[in-house]
Amino acid sequence: MNISTFQDLLTAARQQPMPQRLLFVFAAAELPADCTPEQRADFEAGHGGALVPQMCVDKTPQELDSFATLRAQAEAFGQPWVIVFASAISGTAGIPPTSEDAKAPLDAMIEAIKAGELGRLIPFNAQGEAVNLAA
Repeated sequence: MNISTFQDLLTAARQQPMPQRLLFVFAAAELPADCTPEQRADFEAGHGGALVPQMCVDKTPQELDSFATLRAQAEAFGQPWVIVFASAISGTAGIPPTSEDAKAPLDAMIEAIKAGELGRLIPFNAQGEAVNLAA
């Protein structure tokens, strides 16, 4: 299944043979202090910068009915963010993964984002649309 919206992600997670837990890391864009004038101009125009993880959460697909729900929950924490990275873990033998099971994978997501290793994550913008960060 091609995932181009957050709703596609929810649908795919609900269709899996094993129960899923969705993992989310919200990131802000920041500009390093040693940036060039060109980098600063690009950043001020809404491009570039480094993605910095701000907060994370795990949810079952049943706990979310839409991207608006996830966005509202994130905004309640007051941390600015520009993109949310998503991933999932599967349960075993029909037993859904717990939040405790999600802890290590969430930590690994945070480290991957810091290292710029985004290939295994699905990034969504603030409207719940999947985005291509390589472009």
